[in-house]
Amino acid sequence: MPDYGAIVQYIVRRLVNKPDAVSVTTEQSDAGAVLVTISTAPDDIGRVIGKRGTTINAIRHVAKAASVKPGEKVDVDLS
Repeated sequence: MPDYGAIVQYIVRRLVNKPDAVSVTTEQSDAGAVLVTISTAPDDIGRVIGKRGTTINAIRHVAKAASVKPGEKVDVDLS
């Protein structure tokens, strides 16, 4: 299983102004899906979301692309 949290953290830390405030947690649900949750500084949330959600959607696509070969389901949320 790839480390989806590390992949997402690598991307997000390079997007924000305060990379030390980025926290990414990964947990496995009972249904077998992997939930990746991103926490950032309040000032950086807009940078992670992007215009019309394009940046967060791109991050979700990268995580889902990494999950194709192992056949897993990955959900990326921003808190």
